[in-house]
Amino acid sequence: MLLLLLHLHVLLCLVCAVGLLGCSLLLSAQALYSSSDDVIELTPSNFNKEVLQSDSLWLVEFYAPWCGHCKSLTPEWKKAATALKGVVKVGAVDADQHKSLGGQYGIKGFPTIKLFGANKNKPEDYQGGRTSQAIVDGALNALKSLVKDRLSGKSGGSSYSKQSGGGSTQDVVELTDDNFDKLVLGGDDIWMVEFFAPWCGHCKSLEPEWAAAASSVKEQTKGRVKLGAVDATVHQVLASRYGIRGFPTIKIFRKGDDAEDYQGGRSRGDIINTALDLFSDNAPAPELIEIVNEEALKKTCEDSQLCVIAVLPHILDTGASGRNSYLDVMRNMAEKYKKKMWGWLWTEAGAQMELESALGIGGFGYPAMAAINTRKMKFALLRGSFSEAGIHEFLRELSVGRGSTATLGGGNMPKIHPAEPWDGKDGQVGALLTAHINVSLFHSIGAKLYSAALNLVLNVIRGYTTDLDVLL
Repeated sequence: MLLLLLHLHVLLCLVCAVGLLGCSLLLSAQALYSSSDDVIELTPSNFNKEVLQSDSLWLVEFYAPWCGHCKSLTPEWKKAATALKGVVKVGAVDADQHKSLGGQYGIKGFPTIKLFGANKNKPEDYQGGRTSQAIVDGALNALKSLVKDRLSGKSGGSSYSKQSGGGSTQDVVELTDDNFDKLVLGGDDIWMVEFFAPWCGHCKSLEPEWAAAASSVKEQTKGRVKLGAVDATVHQVLASRYGIRGFPTIKIFRKGDDAEDYQGGRSRGDIINTALDLFSDNAPAPELIEIVNEEALKKTCEDSQLCVIAVLPHILDTGASGRNSYLDVMRNMAEKYKKKMWGWLWTEAGAQMELESALGIGGFGYPAMAAINTRKMKFALLRGSFSEAGIHEFLRELSVGRGSTATLGGGNMPKIHPAEPWDGKDGQVGALLTAHINVSLFHSIGAKLYSAALNLVLNVIRGYTTDLDVLL
Protein backbone atom coordinates (compact mmCIF):
# COMPACT_ATOMS: atom_id res chain seq x y z
CA MET A 1 0.00 0.00 0.00
CA LEU A 2 2.85 2.36 0.90
CA LEU A 3 4.59 1.57 -2.41
CA LEU A 4 1.38 2.37 -4.29
CA LEU A 5 1.07 5.74 -2.55
CA LEU A 6 4.69 6.56 -3.40
CA HIS A 7 4.05 5.74 -7.06
CA LEU A 8 0.98 7.98 -7.05
CA HIS A 9 2.96 10.80 -5.47
CA VAL A 10 5.69 10.57 -8.12
CA LEU A 11 3.07 10.48 -10.89
CA LEU A 12 1.34 13.58 -9.52
CA CYS A 13 4.65 15.44 -9.33
CA LEU A 14 5.37 14.58 -12.97
CA VAL A 15 1.91 15.75 -14.06
CA CYS A 16 2.34 19.03 -12.21
CA ALA A 17 5.81 19.53 -13.68
CA VAL A 18 4.58 18.89 -17.21
CA GLY A 19 1.61 21.18 -16.64
CA LEU A 20 3.81 23.98 -15.37
CA LEU A 21 6.17 23.52 -18.30
CA GLY A 22 3.23 23.64 -20.70
CA CYS A 23 1.91 26.82 -19.10
CA SER A 24 5.39 28.33 -19.22
CA LEU A 25 5.77 27.49 -22.89
CA LEU A 26 2.34 28.89 -23.68
CA LEU A 27 3.08 32.15 -21.91
CA SER A 28 6.46 32.53 -23.55
CA ALA A 29 4.89 31.85 -26.94
CA GLN A 30 2.40 34.67 -26.36
CA ALA A 31 4.92 37.22 -25.09
CA LEU A 32 7.07 39.16 -27.54
CA TYR A 33 9.70 40.05 -24.92
CA SER A 34 11.24 38.25 -21.96
CA SER A 35 13.32 39.15 -18.92
CA SER A 36 16.48 38.08 -20.77
CA ASP A 37 16.01 40.89 -23.32
CA ASP A 38 17.28 44.44 -22.88
CA VAL A 39 13.73 45.64 -23.57
CA ILE A 40 12.13 46.57 -20.23
CA GLU A 41 8.60 45.18 -19.84
CA LEU A 42 6.28 47.91 -18.58
CA THR A 43 2.93 47.47 -16.83
CA PRO A 44 0.51 49.71 -14.92
CA SER A 45 2.24 48.69 -11.69
CA ASN A 46 5.74 49.81 -12.68
CA PHE A 47 5.16 52.44 -15.40
CA ASN A 48 4.94 55.42 -13.07
CA LYS A 49 8.13 54.56 -11.17
CA GLU A 50 10.18 53.37 -14.16
CA VAL A 51 9.18 55.95 -16.76
CA LEU A 52 7.36 58.97 -15.34
CA GLN A 53 9.55 59.46 -12.27
CA SER A 54 12.74 58.83 -14.21
CA ASP A 55 15.16 61.45 -15.49
CA SER A 56 16.09 59.17 -18.40
CA LEU A 57 14.85 59.42 -21.96
CA TRP A 58 12.47 56.54 -22.66
CA LEU A 59 11.46 54.98 -25.95
CA VAL A 60 8.29 52.94 -25.35
CA GLU A 61 6.54 50.58 -27.77
CA PHE A 62 2.83 49.88 -27.23
CA TYR A 63 2.08 46.55 -28.90
CA ALA A 64 -0.36 43.64 -29.13
CA PRO A 65 0.96 40.03 -29.24
CA TRP A 66 -1.34 39.15 -32.18
CA CYS A 67 -0.22 42.12 -34.29
CA GLY A 68 1.81 41.12 -37.35
CA HIS A 69 3.64 44.46 -37.60
CA CYS A 70 4.54 44.19 -33.89
CA LYS A 71 6.05 40.74 -34.45
CA SER A 72 8.08 42.11 -37.37
CA LEU A 73 9.33 44.98 -35.19
CA THR A 74 10.33 42.74 -32.25
CA PRO A 75 13.85 41.69 -33.40
CA GLU A 76 14.67 45.29 -34.43
CA TRP A 77 13.38 46.63 -31.13
CA LYS A 78 15.55 44.16 -29.22
CA LYS A 79 18.65 45.11 -31.23
CA ALA A 80 18.00 48.79 -30.62
CA ALA A 81 17.51 48.18 -26.87
CA THR A 82 20.86 46.39 -26.68
CA ALA A 83 22.64 49.13 -28.63
CA LEU A 84 21.11 51.89 -26.45
CA LYS A 85 21.66 50.11 -23.12
CA GLY A 86 22.90 52.57 -20.52
CA VAL A 87 22.17 55.51 -22.84
CA VAL A 88 18.41 55.50 -23.53
CA LYS A 89 15.82 53.28 -21.84
CA VAL A 90 13.83 51.09 -24.23
CA GLY A 91 10.55 49.59 -22.99
CA ALA A 92 7.46 47.79 -24.23
CA VAL A 93 3.84 47.70 -23.07
CA ASP A 94 1.46 44.89 -23.99
CA ALA A 95 -1.42 47.31 -24.62
CA ASP A 96 -3.76 44.46 -25.47
CA GLN A 97 -3.36 43.13 -21.93
CA HIS A 98 -2.91 46.50 -20.21
CA LYS A 99 -5.68 48.42 -21.98
CA SER A 100 -5.88 51.08 -19.25
CA LEU A 101 -2.26 52.04 -19.85
CA GLY A 102 -2.77 52.20 -23.61
CA GLY A 103 -5.91 54.26 -23.08
CA GLN A 104 -4.03 56.88 -21.06
CA TYR A 105 -1.91 57.66 -24.10
CA GLY A 106 -4.64 57.38 -26.74
CA ILE A 107 -3.20 54.24 -28.33
CA LYS A 108 -5.41 53.34 -31.32
CA GLY A 109 -3.14 51.14 -33.41
CA PHE A 110 -0.19 48.79 -33.04
CA PRO A 111 2.69 49.17 -32.79
CA THR A 112 2.72 52.76 -31.51
CA ILE A 113 6.05 54.16 -30.30
CA LYS A 114 6.27 57.15 -27.96
CA LEU A 115 9.24 59.18 -26.71
CA PHE A 116 9.09 60.15 -23.03
CA GLY A 117 11.57 63.01 -22.76
CA ALA A 118 11.78 66.10 -20.59
CA ASN A 119 8.03 66.41 -20.08
CA LYS A 120 7.01 62.89 -19.15
CA ASN A 121 3.37 63.95 -18.96
CA LYS A 122 3.32 64.81 -22.65
CA PRO A 123 5.23 62.18 -24.65
CA GLU A 124 5.93 62.67 -28.34
CA ASP A 125 5.04 60.27 -31.14
CA TYR A 126 8.07 58.59 -32.69
CA GLN A 127 7.90 59.17 -36.45
CA GLY A 128 11.09 57.44 -37.61
CA GLY A 129 11.79 54.17 -39.38
CA ARG A 130 11.29 50.73 -37.88
CA THR A 131 14.79 49.27 -38.36
CA SER A 132 17.17 49.02 -35.40
CA GLN A 133 19.46 51.62 -36.97
CA ALA A 134 16.61 54.08 -37.55
CA ILE A 135 15.34 53.58 -33.98
CA VAL A 136 18.81 54.18 -32.53
CA ASP A 137 19.26 57.30 -34.68
CA GLY A 138 15.88 58.65 -33.60
CA ALA A 139 16.64 58.00 -29.92
CA LEU A 140 20.04 59.71 -30.10
CA ASN A 141 18.53 62.76 -31.85
CA ALA A 142 15.90 63.01 -29.11
CA LEU A 143 18.61 62.65 -26.46
CA LYS A 144 20.63 65.43 -28.08
CA SER A 145 17.58 67.73 -27.99
CA LEU A 146 16.97 66.87 -24.33
CA VAL A 147 20.57 67.73 -23.38
CA LYS A 148 20.42 71.03 -25.32
CA ASP A 149 17.21 71.97 -23.50
CA ARG A 150 18.83 71.27 -20.15
CA LEU A 151 21.88 73.37 -21.10
CA SER A 152 19.59 76.27 -22.05
CA GLY A 153 17.82 76.05 -18.71
CA LYS A 154 14.56 74.49 -19.87
CA SER A 155 13.36 72.15 -17.15
CA GLY A 156 10.72 70.48 -19.30
CA GLY A 157 9.02 69.15 -16.21
CA SER A 158 5.35 68.63 -15.54
CA SER A 159 3.12 71.41 -16.86
CA TYR A 160 1.41 71.33 -13.46
CA SER A 161 4.53 71.55 -11.35
CA LYS A 162 4.23 74.57 -9.07
CA GLN A 163 1.02 74.44 -7.10
CA SER A 164 2.07 77.42 -5.02
CA GLY A 165 1.43 79.41 -8.20
CA GLY A 166 -2.21 78.31 -8.21
CA GLY A 167 -2.44 75.73 -10.96
CA SER A 168 -1.17 75.00 -14.42
CA THR A 169 0.55 76.95 -17.12
CA GLN A 170 -0.38 74.48 -19.87
CA ASP A 171 -2.85 71.58 -19.93
CA VAL A 172 -4.16 72.02 -16.38
CA VAL A 173 -5.94 75.37 -16.52
CA GLU A 174 -5.27 77.77 -13.64
CA LEU A 175 -8.61 78.96 -12.30
CA THR A 176 -9.12 81.98 -10.06
CA ASP A 177 -11.88 84.07 -8.48
CA ASP A 178 -11.59 86.37 -11.52
CA ASN A 179 -11.73 83.89 -14.43
CA PHE A 180 -13.75 80.97 -13.06
CA ASP A 181 -17.21 82.14 -14.08
CA LYS A 182 -16.16 83.08 -17.60
CA LEU A 183 -14.13 79.93 -18.34
CA VAL A 184 -16.08 77.26 -16.48
CA LEU A 185 -19.66 78.47 -16.09
CA GLY A 186 -19.81 80.57 -19.25
CA GLY A 187 -18.51 78.02 -21.73
CA ASP A 188 -19.90 74.90 -23.40
CA ASP A 189 -17.09 72.58 -22.33
CA ILE A 190 -17.14 70.07 -19.48
CA TRP A 191 -14.78 70.82 -16.60
CA MET A 192 -13.18 68.71 -13.90
CA VAL A 193 -11.79 71.08 -11.28
CA GLU A 194 -9.41 70.26 -8.44
CA PHE A 195 -9.51 72.50 -5.36
CA PHE A 196 -6.15 72.16 -3.60
CA ALA A 197 -3.91 73.63 -0.94
CA PRO A 198 -0.15 73.94 -1.58
CA TRP A 199 0.74 72.41 1.81
CA CYS A 200 -1.56 69.37 1.32
CA GLY A 201 0.30 66.05 0.98
CA HIS A 202 -2.54 64.32 -0.87
CA CYS A 203 -2.65 67.25 -3.32
CA LYS A 204 1.05 66.83 -4.04
CA SER A 205 0.50 63.12 -4.71
CA LEU A 206 -2.38 63.93 -7.06
CA GLU A 207 -0.40 66.60 -8.96
CA PRO A 208 1.43 64.34 -11.51
CA GLU A 209 -1.70 62.22 -12.03
CA TRP A 210 -3.85 65.30 -12.66
CA ALA A 211 -1.30 66.80 -15.06
CA ALA A 212 -0.87 63.59 -17.06
CA ALA A 213 -4.63 63.10 -17.22
CA ALA A 214 -5.09 66.69 -18.41
CA SER A 215 -2.77 66.15 -21.38
CA SER A 216 -4.40 62.87 -22.37
CA VAL A 217 -7.97 64.13 -21.95
CA LYS A 218 -7.22 67.26 -23.95
CA GLU A 219 -5.97 65.15 -26.85
CA GLN A 220 -8.67 62.47 -26.75
CA THR A 221 -11.64 64.82 -26.40
CA LYS A 222 -10.24 67.52 -28.73
CA GLY A 223 -10.35 69.97 -25.82
CA ARG A 224 -14.05 69.44 -25.06
CA VAL A 225 -13.29 68.21 -21.53
CA LYS A 226 -10.90 70.39 -19.54
CA LEU A 227 -9.06 69.87 -16.27
CA GLY A 228 -8.54 72.87 -14.03
CA ALA A 229 -7.08 73.65 -10.61
CA VAL A 230 -7.98 76.22 -7.95
CA ASP A 231 -5.66 77.15 -5.07
CA ALA A 232 -8.40 77.26 -2.46
CA THR A 233 -6.14 78.98 0.08
CA VAL A 234 -5.83 81.98 -2.25
CA HIS A 235 -9.21 81.99 -4.03
CA GLN A 236 -11.37 81.64 -0.96
CA VAL A 237 -14.50 83.07 -2.59
CA LEU A 238 -14.65 80.07 -4.93
CA ALA A 239 -13.81 77.62 -2.15
CA SER A 240 -16.60 79.05 -0.02
CA ARG A 241 -19.13 79.05 -2.88
CA TYR A 242 -18.66 75.32 -3.44
CA GLY A 243 -18.34 74.33 0.21
CA ILE A 244 -14.75 73.10 0.02
CA ARG A 245 -13.77 71.66 3.40
CA GLY A 246 -10.98 69.21 2.54
CA PHE A 247 -8.16 68.88 0.06
CA PRO A 248 -8.00 67.86 -2.66
CA THR A 249 -11.68 68.14 -3.60
CA ILE A 250 -12.66 67.51 -7.22
CA LYS A 251 -15.85 68.90 -8.76
CA ILE A 252 -17.45 68.30 -12.16
CA PHE A 253 -19.10 71.20 -14.01
CA ARG A 254 -21.46 70.76 -16.97
CA LYS A 255 -23.24 73.61 -18.67
CA GLY A 256 -26.61 74.28 -17.08
CA ASP A 257 -26.09 71.79 -14.23
CA ASP A 258 -25.08 72.18 -10.61
CA ALA A 259 -21.56 71.17 -9.66
CA GLU A 260 -21.17 67.43 -8.96
CA ASP A 261 -18.76 65.75 -6.58
CA TYR A 262 -16.22 63.52 -8.33
CA GLN A 263 -16.47 60.03 -6.86
CA GLY A 264 -13.78 58.21 -8.84
CA GLY A 265 -10.24 57.11 -8.10
CA ARG A 266 -7.21 59.38 -7.99
CA SER A 267 -5.00 57.66 -10.56
CA ARG A 268 -4.59 59.18 -14.02
CA GLY A 269 -6.38 56.15 -15.49
CA ASP A 270 -9.43 56.71 -13.26
CA ILE A 271 -9.49 60.42 -14.06
CA ILE A 272 -9.14 59.84 -17.79
CA ASN A 273 -11.89 57.20 -17.84
CA THR A 274 -14.28 59.50 -15.99
CA ALA A 275 -13.47 62.36 -18.38
CA LEU A 276 -14.09 60.16 -21.43
CA ASP A 277 -17.41 58.99 -19.96
CA LEU A 278 -18.43 62.61 -19.41
CA PHE A 279 -17.41 63.43 -22.97
CA SER A 280 -19.42 60.53 -24.40
CA ASP A 281 -22.51 61.36 -22.33
CA ASN A 282 -22.57 64.90 -23.68
CA ALA A 283 -21.25 64.31 -27.18
CA PRO A 284 -23.57 64.16 -30.18
CA ALA A 285 -24.08 60.81 -31.87
CA PRO A 286 -21.39 60.01 -34.44
CA GLU A 287 -22.14 61.11 -37.98
CA LEU A 288 -23.61 58.52 -40.33
CA ILE A 289 -21.35 58.66 -43.40
CA GLU A 290 -22.06 57.43 -46.91
CA ILE A 291 -19.09 55.58 -48.47
CA VAL A 292 -18.45 57.64 -51.59
CA ASN A 293 -14.64 57.39 -51.64
CA GLU A 294 -11.76 55.54 -50.01
CA GLU A 295 -11.03 58.36 -47.58
CA ALA A 296 -14.50 58.12 -45.99
CA LEU A 297 -14.00 54.43 -45.16
CA LYS A 298 -10.34 54.67 -44.20
CA LYS A 299 -10.61 57.63 -41.85
CA THR A 300 -13.75 56.42 -40.10
CA CYS A 301 -12.53 52.87 -39.57
CA GLU A 302 -8.95 53.76 -38.61
CA ASP A 303 -10.13 56.33 -36.05
CA SER A 304 -12.56 53.88 -34.42
CA GLN A 305 -12.15 50.58 -32.64
CA LEU A 306 -15.09 49.26 -34.65
CA CYS A 307 -16.87 50.55 -37.73
CA VAL A 308 -20.43 49.48 -38.48
CA ILE A 309 -21.26 49.33 -42.19
CA ALA A 310 -24.71 48.89 -43.71
CA VAL A 311 -25.34 47.94 -47.33
CA LEU A 312 -28.82 49.28 -48.14
CA PRO A 313 -31.09 48.24 -51.01
CA HIS A 314 -30.86 50.18 -54.26
CA ILE A 315 -32.89 53.36 -54.31
CA LEU A 316 -35.13 51.87 -57.04
CA ASP A 317 -36.10 49.11 -54.62
CA THR A 318 -37.04 51.29 -51.64
CA GLY A 319 -37.53 54.86 -52.77
CA ALA A 320 -36.43 57.78 -50.60
CA SER A 321 -38.86 57.01 -47.76
CA GLY A 322 -37.75 53.39 -47.48
CA ARG A 323 -34.08 54.36 -47.47
CA ASN A 324 -34.64 57.06 -44.87
CA SER A 325 -36.34 54.53 -42.59
CA TYR A 326 -33.21 52.34 -42.73
CA LEU A 327 -30.97 55.36 -42.10
CA ASP A 328 -33.12 56.37 -39.13
CA VAL A 329 -32.60 52.92 -37.61
CA MET A 330 -28.84 53.37 -37.98
CA ARG A 331 -28.90 56.88 -36.50
CA ASN A 332 -30.85 55.65 -33.49
CA MET A 333 -28.33 52.85 -32.93
CA ALA A 334 -25.40 55.27 -33.34
CA GLU A 335 -26.97 57.40 -30.61
CA LYS A 336 -27.49 54.35 -28.39
CA TYR A 337 -23.87 53.24 -28.76
CA LYS A 338 -22.21 56.67 -28.95
CA LYS A 339 -20.13 56.01 -25.82
CA LYS A 340 -18.29 53.34 -27.78
CA MET A 341 -17.14 56.02 -30.26
CA TRP A 342 -17.56 53.59 -33.16
CA GLY A 343 -17.76 54.67 -36.79
CA TRP A 344 -21.03 54.35 -38.72
CA LEU A 345 -21.14 54.08 -42.52
CA TRP A 346 -23.47 53.00 -45.28
CA THR A 347 -23.42 52.33 -49.00
CA GLU A 348 -25.92 51.38 -51.67
CA ALA A 349 -26.12 47.78 -52.86
CA GLY A 350 -23.87 47.32 -55.85
CA ALA A 351 -21.98 50.59 -55.41
CA GLN A 352 -18.99 48.95 -53.70
CA MET A 353 -18.93 45.38 -54.98
CA GLU A 354 -15.41 44.62 -53.72
CA LEU A 355 -16.42 45.64 -50.21
CA GLU A 356 -19.50 43.42 -50.40
CA SER A 357 -17.42 40.53 -51.68
CA ALA A 358 -14.85 40.90 -48.87
CA LEU A 359 -17.68 40.82 -46.31
CA GLY A 360 -19.56 37.98 -47.96
CA ILE A 361 -22.55 40.21 -48.75
CA GLY A 362 -24.32 40.03 -52.08
CA GLY A 363 -27.33 38.91 -54.06
CA PHE A 364 -30.75 39.86 -52.77
CA GLY A 365 -29.89 39.92 -49.05
CA TYR A 366 -30.33 43.64 -48.52
CA PRO A 367 -30.25 45.48 -46.20
CA ALA A 368 -27.13 43.88 -44.74
CA MET A 369 -24.76 44.96 -41.97
CA ALA A 370 -21.20 44.17 -40.91
CA ALA A 371 -19.00 45.36 -38.06
CA ILE A 372 -15.28 45.62 -38.88
CA ASN A 373 -12.25 45.83 -36.61
CA THR A 374 -9.58 47.13 -39.00
CA ARG A 375 -6.80 46.65 -36.45
CA LYS A 376 -7.39 42.91 -36.34
CA MET A 377 -8.85 42.72 -39.87
CA LYS A 378 -11.84 40.82 -38.47
CA PHE A 379 -15.52 41.31 -39.19
CA ALA A 380 -18.89 40.00 -38.10
CA LEU A 381 -22.17 39.91 -40.05
CA LEU A 382 -25.64 40.77 -38.79
CA ARG A 383 -27.60 37.52 -38.94
CA GLY A 384 -30.83 38.84 -37.42
CA SER A 385 -33.30 41.45 -38.59
CA PHE A 386 -32.23 44.92 -39.74
CA SER A 387 -34.16 46.57 -36.92
CA GLU A 388 -33.21 48.36 -33.73
CA ALA A 389 -33.81 45.19 -31.73
CA GLY A 390 -31.89 42.99 -34.16
CA ILE A 391 -28.93 45.37 -34.46
CA HIS A 392 -28.84 45.93 -30.69
CA GLU A 393 -28.59 42.18 -30.11
CA PHE A 394 -25.86 41.90 -32.77
CA LEU A 395 -23.74 44.70 -31.29
CA ARG A 396 -24.35 43.60 -27.70
CA GLU A 397 -23.00 40.14 -28.51
CA LEU A 398 -19.92 41.68 -30.13
CA SER A 399 -19.39 43.99 -27.14
CA VAL A 400 -19.13 41.06 -24.73
CA GLY A 401 -16.97 38.99 -27.07
CA ARG A 402 -19.59 36.42 -28.03
CA GLY A 403 -20.14 37.33 -31.67
CA SER A 404 -18.93 35.09 -34.48
CA THR A 405 -16.13 36.74 -36.47
CA ALA A 406 -14.19 36.01 -39.65
CA THR A 407 -11.05 37.38 -41.29
CA LEU A 408 -11.63 40.14 -43.80
CA GLY A 409 -11.20 38.81 -47.35
CA GLY A 410 -7.53 38.97 -48.34
CA GLY A 411 -6.55 40.35 -44.93
CA ASN A 412 -6.72 43.91 -46.29
CA MET A 413 -9.37 46.57 -46.68
CA PRO A 414 -10.98 46.24 -50.14
CA LYS A 415 -10.69 48.89 -52.83
CA ILE A 416 -13.34 51.59 -52.68
CA HIS A 417 -14.55 53.18 -55.90
CA PRO A 418 -15.66 56.83 -56.15
CA ALA A 419 -19.44 57.14 -56.14
CA GLU A 420 -21.96 59.95 -56.36
CA PRO A 421 -23.52 60.71 -52.97
CA TRP A 422 -27.25 60.14 -52.64
CA ASP A 423 -29.24 63.31 -53.37
CA GLY A 424 -32.04 62.37 -50.98
CA LYS A 425 -34.54 61.78 -53.79
CA ASP A 426 -36.31 58.78 -55.29
CA GLY A 427 -34.33 56.97 -57.99
CA GLN A 428 -34.95 57.53 -61.69
CA VAL A 429 -35.08 54.45 -63.92
CA GLY A 430 -34.55 56.49 -67.08
CA ALA A 431 -34.12 55.17 -70.57
CA LEU A 432 -32.84 51.77 -69.44
CA LEU A 433 -36.42 50.61 -68.89
CA THR A 434 -36.89 50.74 -72.66
CA ALA A 435 -33.97 48.38 -73.36
CA HIS A 436 -34.96 45.62 -75.79
CA ILE A 437 -34.58 42.35 -73.93
CA ASN A 438 -35.74 39.03 -75.28
CA VAL A 439 -37.47 37.78 -72.10
CA SER A 440 -38.73 34.67 -73.88
CA LEU A 441 -35.11 33.65 -74.28
CA PHE A 442 -34.76 33.64 -70.50
CA HIS A 443 -37.63 31.18 -70.14
CA SER A 444 -36.05 28.83 -72.64
CA ILE A 445 -32.66 28.57 -70.92
CA GLY A 446 -33.82 27.21 -67.59
CA ALA A 447 -34.60 28.59 -64.14
CA LYS A 448 -31.02 29.04 -62.92
CA LEU A 449 -29.82 30.95 -65.95
CA TYR A 450 -33.10 32.82 -66.06
CA SER A 451 -32.54 34.02 -62.48
CA ALA A 452 -28.97 35.08 -63.24
CA ALA A 453 -30.08 36.86 -66.39
CA LEU A 454 -32.90 38.62 -64.60
CA ASN A 455 -30.49 39.72 -61.92
CA LEU A 456 -28.19 41.18 -64.56
CA VAL A 457 -31.11 43.02 -66.16
CA LEU A 458 -32.03 44.50 -62.80
CA ASN A 459 -28.43 45.55 -62.30
CA VAL A 460 -28.49 47.28 -65.68
CA ILE A 461 -31.64 49.12 -64.69
CA ARG A 462 -30.15 50.09 -61.33
CA GLY A 463 -26.98 51.28 -62.96
CA TYR A 464 -24.58 48.62 -61.63
CA THR A 465 -23.50 47.61 -65.16
CA THR A 466 -24.27 48.36 -68.81
CA ASP A 467 -23.11 45.03 -70.23
CA LEU A 468 -26.12 43.32 -71.83
CA ASP A 469 -24.11 41.48 -74.48
CA VAL A 470 -23.84 38.34 -72.37
CA LEU A 471 -27.61 37.95 -72.51
CA LEU A 472 -28.04 38.14 -76.27
